[in-house]
Amino acid sequence: MDKSVHQFLVKEEKRVRTDFFLKSQLPSLSRSFIQQLIQKGKVLVNGRAGRQAYLLRKGDRVRIDIPPSPQLTLAPEPIPLDILWEDSYLLVINKPSEMSVHPVSFKQRGTLVNALLYHCSHLSKVGGILRQGIVHRLDKNTSGVMVIAKDDYTHLALAAQFRKRVTKKTYLALARGKPAQDKGIIEMRIGRSPTGGKKMSREGKFPREAVTRYQVLKQWGKWCLLQMQPLTGRTHQIRLHLHSINCLLVGDKLYGGKKWQDFPCKIERGMLHAKSLGFFHPGEKKWMEFEAPLPLDMKEAINSAERLADSV
Repeated sequence: MDKSVHQFLVKEEKRVRTDFFLKSQLPSLSRSFIQQLIQKGKVLVNGRAGRQAYLLRKGDRVRIDIPPSPQLTLAPEPIPLDILWEDSYLLVINKPSEMSVHPVSFKQRGTLVNALLYHCSHLSKVGGILRQGIVHRLDKNTSGVMVIAKDDYTHLALAAQFRKRVTKKTYLALARGKPAQDKGIIEMRIGRSPTGGKKMSREGKFPREAVTRYQVLKQWGKWCLLQMQPLTGRTHQIRLHLHSINCLLVGDKLYGGKKWQDFPCKIERGMLHAKSLGFFHPGEKKWMEFEAPLPLDMKEAINSAERLADSV
């Protein structure tokens, strides 16, 4: 992979740490990777080596040099893709559940990136070799709409829309519980859980603003189907926000505990689906929206809840 250089001008009045700022500008990069680049002197603030904890000021100029990968060993794989749209700038796909978005090492196979490398002659390199084309993520168990960038310009333009809350994201979630209100806005800061591991938590380490609109579409006793519209993109945001309104995502083994396990049919994964995604096309300069059909397992789960309610 060729060396990638990006430069940014800080425009916000509120001061922010260097690593958090770069993560917001380049969301496909992990914060740990950004911190490694800072430690290696690959990040300059106003021409001088930066520090991850330095609080940037309005007017600061930040440059990040992403070095080339030493070798290209990530294998393209002929994995079928459910493509909703494709042109010379981007793809929109319907990601199946149980597919990881990108590898965590060069040896991992069967991911969306492996499939994209086989399908596309070129992908954006902003996120590094393991995240080629990946502008945003869905959890492994979450199905639904994703947009993929074929070049760096498209990648950065789309990433800016996610960061500035221009994109319109809609999810469907099947949950156990009954919110006090049928619709509303959830505002709850999210950070890394102090217990470590993969978990996030309310006001955990380095908490960040997280906002989600929700609406209950159907209620069957203790089960409900909700529409969730996250305005921010924090890790596990929807699952934690559901918990805050007295709902547990059906099938969620990380945050759902055991209360959902009396669901009337067998559940293999968290019942969360990215139903639709809207954004301004960076090349066509027009608003576009795409919708992914509800997967079979969620259809069957919803039908089971409806049948149970009818039999009571």
